[in-house]
Amino acid sequence: MASLETPQSDVSLAGYRQLAEFRCRIRQFLHFSEEAARLSGIEPQQHQLLLAIKGLPEGTRPTVTALSSRLCLRHHSTVELINRLAERGALMRRHSEEDRREVLVELTAHGEHLLRTLSVLHWQELQNSGPALSEALQAVVHNTTEDRRRSA
Repeated sequence: MASLETPQSDVSLAGYRQLAEFRCRIRQFLHFSEEAARLSGIEPQQHQLLLAIKGLPEGTRPTVTALSSRLCLRHHSTVELINRLAERGALMRRHSEEDRREVLVELTAHGEHLLRTLSVLHWQELQNSGPALSEALQAVVHNTTEDRRRSA
């Protein structure tokens, strides 16, 4: 997380507008995502957990610790999400073959179906809203790069 110290340079009105636009575009996509999850019968964080499990980097084991890190959640919060999705039949726990003390979390067929449905919707939404989100990010990055050059 970034330090909250006073920055070295000031932010222009254009900079504030670019940050606001970028934040607005992110929020619009997140709102879509949250609503899509709820319409599918799960909470947004449950959708994020399903995606985190399926989309773990290669070689990363689906442990509570790894998932907590990816979701920026505390261990007990991740366990609660896992419990709720396990009750719904969307995922299951199993003990690692290498270390029986280690518990791994996996999607069930139902969890795979839920995630696939939501992922298709998200890909479609990104086809529509992605260009504006990308433009807003590019404006902020360009502004930041220009500010660094001016202050150097």
